[in-house]
Amino acid sequence: MLFTFVALILTNKQTNMKKIILTVAAVFAFGFANAQETKFGVKGGVNFANLSGDIEDNSAKVGFNVGGFVEIKVSDKFSVQPELLFSTQGTKFEYSETFDGSTINYQEKANLSYLNIPVMAKYYVATGFSLEAGPQIGFLTSAKYKVEANGEEEEVDAKDDFESIDFGVNFGAGYDFTENLSAGLRYNVGLSNIAKDSGNDKISNSVFSVSLGYKF
Repeated sequence: MLFTFVALILTNKQTNMKKIILTVAAVFAFGFANAQETKFGVKGGVNFANLSGDIEDNSAKVGFNVGGFVEIKVSDKFSVQPELLFSTQGTKFEYSETFDGSTINYQEKANLSYLNIPVMAKYYVATGFSLEAGPQIGFLTSAKYKVEANGEEEEVDAKDDFESIDFGVNFGAGYDFTENLSAGLRYNVGLSNIAKDSGNDKISNSVFSVSLGYKF
């Protein structure tokens, strides 16, 4: 049901994205039908987020991710892992300007919050160690610009400047310390242009994350 809903949302979006989501839905259904073992868990970690594409002089900002997952074991080596994560992303700019001999240091941040749904295919290459890849769809929940200068700050809503849906691909690796405790590294490559009314310019999300997970 979840992926049928997602596919309907994407009806007027890019056709290739919809096809990929439907393919993932089929893989997900196959995983449940052939599951040897299913485990639920929670996870959380740190994001090093940035925006890439037609944007200059920006740098990564630190955020976080937190949520839950289901690992569906299809075989001893292969599993499918859908997740639901709240993730803070965006980018920042730092610069200085001089007025009448006084220098003002500025820090501007684009603070973006998403509800992300990645579906990862995991392959265990050795005991406890896995490689993973899979698509991700994200729903923008909040977007704000924050400016700090000489100890003062101002924040304005920017949700109208960004697309409400983001699509990307994840690549990563994980290690199970025990049957319950695990750690993971992941890189998200944004495929969508998240900037509204940007003309020919394209801006995409780019997020490297480190996380810890616990399976029940």
